[in-house]
Amino acid sequence: MKWDDLPNEQCSMARTSVVLGDRWTLVILSDIFLGVRRFEDFQKRLGISRTTLANRLRLLEQHGVLTQRQYEERPPRFEYRLTPKGMGLYPAVVALLDWGDEHYSDAAGPPILRRHTTCGHDFAGMLHCSHCHEPVTPHDVEARKRTADNRFAEVRRGPVNRRGS
Repeated sequence: MKWDDLPNEQCSMARTSVVLGDRWTLVILSDIFLGVRRFEDFQKRLGISRTTLANRLRLLEQHGVLTQRQYEERPPRFEYRLTPKGMGLYPAVVALLDWGDEHYSDAAGPPILRRHTTCGHDFAGMLHCSHCHEPVTPHDVEARKRTADNRFAEVRRGPVNRRGS
């Protein structure tokens, strides 16, 4: 599989990596979920080159993840806002942040805590079944590939070692 072929693959992860597969894109998205909206603020916070930042923001716009909104007329200035499609990335971003917190935090703990404003408690993201609401781990999953006639076949189970790794 070649990079240029990914948009045409019958694989959601391959198609997603076309949009999110760059190292700066997820960092930009993380900042957007923290409330950063303006080009200059991204550039200042991340230390990313203006060209790279402009390219990543443009890609996210082209794929409908972000939209620009004008906040000043003279001179014209814009900010970036998440679309509903972009908001749908929140669970994925939280999952990646949780993984990073678990595996790359220093002895003091995670650099940023997320508080649920409804109950006032800090939280970690969890994956739950949309039907029974039970937690889901890789050991609890079977993947079925859709065939040309819209049937599902070829069951793939989660990790082979169902109790260990």
